[in-house]
Amino acid sequence: MKIGNQADKCLSFIRCDLESEPKRWFPHTKLAPAVTCSRQTGCDARAIAKELAGYLQSREPAGQCCWTVFDKALVEKVLEEHKLPKEVAKYMPEDRISAIQDAVEELLGLHPSSRTLLRQSNETILHLAEHGYGILIGRAGNVITRHLKNVFHVRLVAPIEWRVERIMARNHLDAKAARGFIHKSDLGRQRFLKDHFHADIDDCGQYNLVVNTGQLPDQVVARMIGDAIVHWAGSQ
Repeated sequence: MKIGNQADKCLSFIRCDLESEPKRWFPHTKLAPAVTCSRQTGCDARAIAKELAGYLQSREPAGQCCWTVFDKALVEKVLEEHKLPKEVAKYMPEDRISAIQDAVEELLGLHPSSRTLLRQSNETILHLAEHGYGILIGRAGNVITRHLKNVFHVRLVAPIEWRVERIMARNHLDAKAARGFIHKSDLGRQRFLKDHFHADIDDCGQYNLVVNTGQLPDQVVARMIGDAIVHWAGSQ
């Protein structure tokens, strides 16, 4: 199946989700595989995930489900499944919201409580992971799905100087601003896992594979991960 644009891939994913007969990636696996991707800021996780989806799709028999990347699309899926207005998306950062801010905004009716949004997000992540053929970026996907046998967990890391250069180029920032952006973003993700899941994002033991993306092309990283997934899924 040829990989189309993101909208086409999401439509394909939904159509596959509605099929009564579950698809299998390998004949001897009980469930279709899924992937979670935790990352340090500046590792180009989205670009690598897209390359990975294409590589895994190339290993699919004709007519099987289309591998789909869920990053921003994950938030959209949460809103869709729980019938939430699009405006709620801005209250779903991958970070900690202060208890006072959350309580005030909930009382004002600006959005459901952060606990409610987190629960709904977790439910959607589990649904997508159980279905398979999804690459779920961030949002503690590796922790939420840790009990599922069909999910492969990846962590992307890179040297700070390499990540600073990437953020400078991508966000048009100077070195100081890029370093500050990385620090704030990484700290937010660490807090998110610690506060809500009592987990350490840097604990390598919770991942099947940790990859240093520094100085490696996205295609090479994606193929490394893809080959590991193929071997892993074939041994299940």
